[in-house]
Amino acid sequence: MGPHRRFDPLSGRRILVSPQRNRRPWQGQREPVVNAPRPAYDENCYLCPGNRRANGRINPAYSGTFVFDNDFPALLDASDPVAGDDLLFRADEVRGRCRVLCYAPRHDLGLGDLGRDGIRAVIETWIRECASLGRQYSHVQIFENRGAQMGCSNPHPHGQIWATDSPPELHDVEDTHQRDWFQRRGRALLLEVVEREAALRTRVVAKTNHWLAIVPFWAVWPFELLLLPRFPISRITELRVAEQSDLAEMLERVLACYDGLFDTTFPYSFGWHGAPQDGLARPWWQLHAHFYPPLLRSAGVRKFMVGYELLAESQRDLTPETAAETLRAVISGGIR
Repeated sequence: MGPHRRFDPLSGRRILVSPQRNRRPWQGQREPVVNAPRPAYDENCYLCPGNRRANGRINPAYSGTFVFDNDFPALLDASDPVAGDDLLFRADEVRGRCRVLCYAPRHDLGLGDLGRDGIRAVIETWIRECASLGRQYSHVQIFENRGAQMGCSNPHPHGQIWATDSPPELHDVEDTHQRDWFQRRGRALLLEVVEREAALRTRVVAKTNHWLAIVPFWAVWPFELLLLPRFPISRITELRVAEQSDLAEMLERVLACYDGLFDTTFPYSFGWHGAPQDGLARPWWQLHAHFYPPLLRSAGVRKFMVGYELLAESQRDLTPETAAETLRAVISGGIR
């Protein structure tokens, strides 16, 4: 296929796809590849059990997941009043809370290395934290930045949970487009995506009884994944026991696939999007998770969002179909 533009119905954006550019030689930047083994415990790590954090607090000798308020939060429970009605230089008050979630005491194990019981414990913690924070804040964002390439400031496997009293920009955009689709067609947008993608199979990377992992038709990042429930659900707090167990299996497979792709600890940003935690019915909202990994051709070559991407629109060379085929080949046994 030659160059063409694809439409993202979740965001309303368009992406330029240029498969013919895959033939160009690469003489650009190569990232240093560091796969040195980490110790199970690091006495200098701020997040390991029993260690002192940067603010002087000492971590408990935790044996499972460990959650605490971020020592350097981006959001605060209180906010200074923002006055004025200037239409040009506008600012709004925001209140929130930032939490850090250590997946396990082991310094050397990522989320995908914990085994299904360990991953299930993380899922249960996500649900508890969302339910708790949702009593005060309407929007809860679960995410993880893995690896120095994604700006992670500490190698101990951990994620973050930020709660806000107003909708973040991307949640607002997704809410608008999912609602518009539902009003026009009477069905949730992402449930239609699940049905179509499961039937086509060309962009499916993995599936279980309850979950589907795809490289979306409109993917921006080379090996981007969209993780979708195969059943109607708006919030992570609504997951039933069997669905949680199946999610643990899916995450284990997907993360192992990433690490096996270039035989490296694969960097990514990952996070959940769901309906606000206000208890209101929003049938257009379908819970989903985004994986945005930067690697392009190898462990040392990454995709840069610069130039045309910053000034015009997103652009990719590797088609989503080729990316999905490549990822499928890494997963032992292929698609079930």
